[in-house]
Amino acid sequence: MNPRLDQPLRLGTRRSKLAMSQSGHVADAVRAVTGRPVELVEITTYGDVSRENLAQIGGTGVFVTALRDALLRGEVDFAVHSLKDLPTGQPDDLVIAAMPQREDARDALVARDGLTFEQLPDGARIGTGSPRRMAQLNHLALSLGKRIETVAIRGNVDTRIGFVRDGELDAVVLAAAGLNRIGRGDEATELLPVDSVLPAPGQGALAVECLASDADLIAALGELDDPYTRAAVTAERSLLAALEAGCSAPVGAFADLLADGQIVNEMRLRGVVGTLDGSTLVQLSTTGPVPQSYDEAMALGRELADEMLAKGAAGLMGERSL
Repeated sequence: MNPRLDQPLRLGTRRSKLAMSQSGHVADAVRAVTGRPVELVEITTYGDVSRENLAQIGGTGVFVTALRDALLRGEVDFAVHSLKDLPTGQPDDLVIAAMPQREDARDALVARDGLTFEQLPDGARIGTGSPRRMAQLNHLALSLGKRIETVAIRGNVDTRIGFVRDGELDAVVLAAAGLNRIGRGDEATELLPVDSVLPAPGQGALAVECLASDADLIAALGELDDPYTRAAVTAERSLLAALEAGCSAPVGAFADLLADGQIVNEMRLRGVVGTLDGSTLVQLSTTGPVPQSYDEAMALGRELADEMLAKGAAGLMGERSL
């Protein structure tokens, strides 16, 4: 890190309204802990310009690679990613210096006429670009004795909600964290409980990444780190990696902390894999002491993944390229 305190730190961010908003929050926090000015450097990623379905272009890394390349070329000092977009493998020359406190991890339904999922009519058309959401929404509908049609969509929050406003779709499902970060959380007609729809691994969390060689910056950014968030999302991402699945696979995972009174003493990790039509789900959970290290969090995820694979999870992920 340049010792000159008047030298701005350059934060690499995607150009979307959501990315700019969440990067802006991180920039404010970094200014507060370092006393340095922070400037946002907008970078266009392949995921931003491609109009293909995310599941078809692979999902994994399409929003990340350009930001990482800018870091490695020295064009930015650090970058902010949505953690659910990050591939599970970490490059040796980069480090996630901070995972700030997680936003709401749940999925949000934005439906016409203020409807909840249960109130949607039989045959309702619901938009999402996520195979994970398709599998679980179809399963939820089947459990309620009705049928829905999941429609693959792309685009920013405005575009997606526009499909509902224009009457093309009955509802769309988005990450609640994204809506909250751009001040539109009140547009959700229902927050889908994690008991019904597990979020993507890392959903609602951010990763602040910089060069592994920049010890001063790593130490400064580390002030933003939330250890509980890091333990939870590390376990979730370990599950995803152990299933050998990318972020476009129909895998949901969520780790939450269980408290005995005021003392947090256990972590519960839940995972799900399903066929896109929702007819078959493998959903399991495990509970253990709150991980005190990276290795313990990784072990929790691997353990649950092994149980899911033993129950046939691998056979359900072959549909992820559809």
